[in-house]
Amino acid sequence: MLVCGQPGYEDLIAGEWIAAGATETARGGGWVRVDRGRGLADGDWCFAQKILTDPQEVTGESVNQLAGALIDWFLTTVKDERFDAAWPAVFTAAAGLDGLGRRVDAVEKAFAERLKKRLGRVARLATEELPRGAGLRRGLWVHATDFGRFTVAREAWLGGQRRMADDPAAPSRSYLKVEEAYGILGREPVEGESAVDLGAAPGGWSYSAAQRGARVIAVDNGPLKGGALGHALIEHRREDAFRFRMPAGEVCDWVFCDLVEEPHHVMENVVRPWLEGGWCRHLVVNLKFGRVDPLGMLEELRAPEGVLTRCAPGWRVRHLFHDREEVTVVGSVEGTVNSSNTRQFLTTDAHR
Repeated sequence: MLVCGQPGYEDLIAGEWIAAGATETARGGGWVRVDRGRGLADGDWCFAQKILTDPQEVTGESVNQLAGALIDWFLTTVKDERFDAAWPAVFTAAAGLDGLGRRVDAVEKAFAERLKKRLGRVARLATEELPRGAGLRRGLWVHATDFGRFTVAREAWLGGQRRMADDPAAPSRSYLKVEEAYGILGREPVEGESAVDLGAAPGGWSYSAAQRGARVIAVDNGPLKGGALGHALIEHRREDAFRFRMPAGEVCDWVFCDLVEEPHHVMENVVRPWLEGGWCRHLVVNLKFGRVDPLGMLEELRAPEGVLTRCAPGWRVRHLFHDREEVTVVGSVEGTVNSSNTRQFLTTDAHR
């Protein structure tokens, strides 16, 4: 398996697999090669962004040699295979090797020209865009680990991470994290829904939900900025995020939490009461691991008796493209009350 993730986090990419029973055999900038591990279900990886399954290797000293070897290998894999819709042909390069990206671009172009001559219809359906969502995707996956060595596969597991477009009105860079997290969860706030943003300032996550038509209570003693400041759908409450609670019998559609706090403190004093209390339907929570062992933290989060597993079946944790020394948890909660119970909470000042 060739496991790709954020450059600089190779120890964590490999460590998660080693903890599951795998053995590391090689690594480079943003990638690790391992044998297949045990103990984690496919799709439950945090630090992996892309995993090339059953990878092969093509080599060559020049762009033409590499493109030729790649087309020969590809054609042997597509016999009797039908292409009736767009399919991904994604070429990427290891980090830290100056000029490797240009080399990959040249090989990709040469490969496309050869494919057009050999299988014109298949070539027209190819797209270089990364598919959205998580899971196994069939196509052509090429990752250059060196100038003359390309790892290739027909299938890849995707974690769902992807680069998001910035919004000049967004109050902070953290806006990109929640935008990316929606894709991991597989849904996003919609018009008429309600959200509580704990530790909201300067308001990036509140702004994201409000731009989709959700009504937001932004909880933070600090000020809101940018597009969140004065937004008609955002009510700013200057309160302690750790002490904020839903009124009895009421529930919100979303709870957001991006607090610069120790992750165990966030889990025990925010996530646990909100999930066990049934106060939200969906959650997006960012956990900073700068001062804790991130792999140990993952083990605790995944524990069968843990609050996430008990209250939010199917929850996911990812090291997002826009995360740094942090991971993001997303999930949906079972057993919450009817949405009509949110109306009083969003239109009155009853809770303080």
